Order: sequence, then C-alpha cells, then structure tokens
Amino acid sequence: MKKQKKKGNKNQWEDHLTRRAKSENYPARSVYKLEEIQKKFKVIKKNDQVIDLGCAPGSWLLYAAKHVQHNGHVFGIDLKQIDINLPQNVSVIQDDILNLNNRSFLDEIKKFNVVLSDMAPATTGRKDVDALRSFELCRMALKVADYFLTADGNFVCKIFQGNDFNSFQKNVKSKFKNCKIFKPKSCRKQSKEIYIIAKGRKEISNVGT
Repeated sequence: MKKQKKKGNKNQWEDHLTRRAKSENYPARSVYKLEEIQKKFKVIKKNDQVIDLGCAPGSWLLYAAKHVQHNGHVFGIDLKQIDINLPQNVSVIQDDILNLNNRSFLDEIKKFNVVLSDMAPATTGRKDVDALRSFELCRMALKVADYFLTADGNFVCKIFQGNDFNSFQKNVKSKFKNCKIFKPKSCRKQSKEIYIIAKGRKEISNVGT
C-alpha cells in the first residue's frame, strides 16, 4: 500500500510540472531543469549572446530570452520546427547541428557567452546505444563551444550516463575553470540524463580539437 501511494505522489509531481509549464506559457516542463540550473549556477547573464542546441519545443529559448533581456540575444537550432511565438530577441533555424548547412546563421554571430545543449537522441531502449548516441551529440555541442564560446563563457550540456561519460567530463574540465555535475530535481528519477555545468572557458589556442 505504501509503495502504491509513493507512485501516486510521483505521478502527481509530474502532472504538477506539466500544468505549471502550461500556466506559465512554456511548451514543456523541461524549462524547470534550466530554471534550477540558472538559480544554482547563474550561467546566463543580462546582455548575453546565447545559443540553444536542440531548442525544440522552445521552453529553454523563452526562459533564456527573459534573462538576457532586450540587449541580449538567444539563437536556437533544432531538426524540428518551432511552432510557438518567439520574442524579438530570439532567432531560430531548423537544421542539423551534426551537418550544419546554414553557415549564414552562425556567420552573423561573433561569439556566444553561453552554449546550452539539451539535445537527446532518439532512444532505442538499449542503454549502451542510447548513451553512445548521446555522447556524439555532446561531442558536437562541445565543438560548437570550442569555436564560438567567448573566453570565460559558460557551457551547459545534457548527457546520458554511459561508458563515455568520464572521458567527456574530463575533456570539458580541461577547457573550463569550473565544472560540476548536476541532476535537476525536475528530471524524472528513472532517467539516465545528467547535466554538465562548465563555467569560465579557458583561453585555448587550438580550437575544434
């Protein structure tokens, strides 16, 4: 009986986040993951230039736009189309970060202060395969940071825990002054996703490696 009650509370919590997101005009509950990250680590500042990799359905775009305010800008990229109304300080393209053809989108930007990646692969049900696919997306997100992140900029990346997790974390640590592992409370407990929060990009002479 106790176990059933606990399960009911869990479902109630998930419903609460979904209802809250809808009431606050966010398309998905995932916004509260970024909210927790922002409150704890202060990764986004006023006037920042931010890129959101895997930005659909748009909750992170809206949240980041509020924090950069009018003189900042948020750029988003995703394979899926964004179907929500976006504020003036948000620009989005529908493209593949693994094979970005629309160079003009990035050419108009000098540097980003923040690189956000909430990208996740299409899951197969096989934890090893899903973790490997997640690692590939994380590798590409870090490459974007290598090329476009300002010195002292911040990097937030979701990754599925697997065999490549430690090596990826070590790689991120080598490029940033501070690196933390964080699992927001709004993540589902059964999920293998976790976030790497890296702050203060070091000066790197060789990028894209």
